[in-house]
Amino acid sequence: MEFKKLAPWNWFKKEEEIEHTVPVKHGGKSDYFPERYYDPTLSIHRDIDRLFNQFFHGFGRLSSEGHRAWPHMDESGMLKPKIDLAAGDDAYLLTVEIPGVHEKDVSIDITGNTMTIRGEKRQEKEEKEKDYYRIERSYGSFQRVLSLPEDVDQDAIKAGFKNGVLSVDMPRKAVQKKDVKQVEIKSAA
Repeated sequence: MEFKKLAPWNWFKKEEEIEHTVPVKHGGKSDYFPERYYDPTLSIHRDIDRLFNQFFHGFGRLSSEGHRAWPHMDESGMLKPKIDLAAGDDAYLLTVEIPGVHEKDVSIDITGNTMTIRGEKRQEKEEKEKDYYRIERSYGSFQRVLSLPEDVDQDAIKAGFKNGVLSVDMPRKAVQKKDVKQVEIKSAA
């Protein structure tokens, strides 16, 4: 039995650390966290979503409509696209659903063992003459932060973008096994 499969790599540990921090705003306006009006109904909705997310974390959460929801919004108000991760013998494959986003508006950065995927879904044009009854489409910035396992060959990572889906191929490399050191146990005198 391979015990590594029972305890898979936590790709989202960096993102979970970020979710538990509170952004601090100093002075002027920030493009990173857009200003919003306070809506108590939206606040309750977010709290309920957060509770369900915590309860069903890792079960492939479905939206209330029964399909995968885009976009999900985190506590900071930033969009959070859905991710699929697959592991093979030679590589990891990451796919991110970001419909309505243009390739030029997406970036992938790697710092140390942390991969950050960020971008923006832009509203193409402002329609001033129309009175909307309902708006369900969302616009704004998104970000996902992943902790890469040590066997990812960071120099060989390749990404492609087609039909609103970002695919990131991360080849695996052999990792040197760390030396195991035995510690002598002496009886207490």
